[in-house]
Amino acid sequence: MREAILSAVRSGHIEDLRHAWELNEMKPDLGVAAVSDPIAHWRQISGDGEGREVLAALAEILDAGYVMLPLGRDIENNRLYVWPYFAEVPIDKLSPTQEVELLRLVPPAIAKEMRSTGKYTHWRIVIGADGTWHSFRRDP
Repeated sequence: MREAILSAVRSGHIEDLRHAWELNEMKPDLGVAAVSDPIAHWRQISGDGEGREVLAALAEILDAGYVMLPLGRDIENNRLYVWPYFAEVPIDKLSPTQEVELLRLVPPAIAKEMRSTGKYTHWRIVIGADGTWHSFRRDP
């Protein structure tokens, strides 16, 4: 799934993300009410109106490293991979190296606000070990 998403990112066309979206039987959580057309949604929330800002966000977070979370009892498929790992670690306890990684994703003012609240509040994506794309959302 990660490769299918990155393929769309490399193309520069948000419409190419539809292939990865369609691979899931249950559609990923986008953090908003049910979305009938994810491409239209991503174009609408993208600052450039074409969805390229969303593709850029995907590229950055999928490059940032992940954390693995256990879920359920199925030994083979009980892992969820969350990008970026900041979404699941104490944001106010990052090392200097991790701070630099965070600043690649968000401006300094937003990083400072995250540290003060102790919570990561930017884009995250979750993909299961079985290849299921669970979510792609901007956390409040």
